[in-house]
Amino acid sequence: MTERTTLAATLTGPDRPGITHALMDAAAGLGTEVLDLEQVVLRGQVTIALLLGSLPDDLGRLTDRLAGTCARLGYRLTIEEGSGDNPTRLRRVVVTLLGRPLRATHLAAVGRVIAEHGGNIDRIRRLSRTPMTTLEFVVSNADVDDLRPALAVAAAEVGFDVSVSPAGLARQGRRLVVMDVDSTLIQDEVIELLAAHAGREAEVRAVTEAAMRGELDFAASLHERVACLAGLPATIFDEVVASVRLTPGARTLVATLRDLGFAMGLVSGGFLEVVGPLAAELGIGYVHANQLEVRDGVLTGRVQGPVVDRAAKAATLRAFAEAEGLPLSRTVAIGDGANDLDMLAAAGLGIAFNAKPAVRASADTALSLPHLDAVLYLLGFSREEVEDAAAARAASGA
Repeated sequence: MTERTTLAATLTGPDRPGITHALMDAAAGLGTEVLDLEQVVLRGQVTIALLLGSLPDDLGRLTDRLAGTCARLGYRLTIEEGSGDNPTRLRRVVVTLLGRPLRATHLAAVGRVIAEHGGNIDRIRRLSRTPMTTLEFVVSNADVDDLRPALAVAAAEVGFDVSVSPAGLARQGRRLVVMDVDSTLIQDEVIELLAAHAGREAEVRAVTEAAMRGELDFAASLHERVACLAGLPATIFDEVVASVRLTPGARTLVATLRDLGFAMGLVSGGFLEVVGPLAAELGIGYVHANQLEVRDGVLTGRVQGPVVDRAAKAATLRAFAEAEGLPLSRTVAIGDGANDLDMLAAAGLGIAFNAKPAVRASADTALSLPHLDAVLYLLGFSREEVEDAAAARAASGA
């Protein structure tokens, strides 16, 4: 069998309709095989890279046809002759880089770390421009366990957010996303909202902050804070639910995950009396939180049953995954406090969202930007896809 020669052709010029047709029409009739084709448009300028297979006798005519077409259309063309296809890329990972703004310094740091670990950047695409710039790198000859800690150090030093995930089927298909509530799904700490009605907000806030930093045992600190609520009327829950502020991007995240058919859950060291109505409003199927004891319409200052602490959160993640028939590798956990550490560690992808330093250092990835829907970029979805989904919901009245 006659060996086929390959041509690597790259053309650049102004973007316009019909370019692909013109190129393929020029190559047609010679038995040309298309081995690879990539195209990108950047501010009205298109770059198309082709890898074409041809018989040696047809090589000259193929080159002449491509050159003539590009000259007629006003495109710059480079051609390199060779043999064989693109090499198979193994041990691939996905590196997602986020910044507001994203600077050349950030990309230089990422490129340096990848190169130091022997990785090769095969492909880069932009996932979002607003409210943050997000780039996704597909890297070959790399391992998640090697790149993740090295890039986390670089991100902390230079000032950007980065995530490293396995490529391939690991990023495809249905997932379970479980979120903490206070200071994650919502901007508030519910117990502080309740304590404000008891006139003890400052006292409770100090204990909450120490517990989230991991300085206090969570269960003991919760009992101490709940005791401050004794005597409040149970009707206070309606007021608190009405005053809760969702984190920017929370509705977009939840609505998009619902469009994708993902399962969602909330697990909180807060209170079911507030978390339950919030989950119902957003359409989140799984909920687990503490429950306050009420007698004669008044809070007693005690919690009913075992406290939802860090171990309970991880156990709840596993229970939700089992109920959905999903392995832990297909789970995502999002949280900000020390009581989320076990849950973040157990999940296939643990995301520290605007988290305390100890949590940022331990999680798979950390987001320091205030938009919760940035989680979608870590899952591989672009801003355009998110906006298209939102437009479709609006058109359907959903």
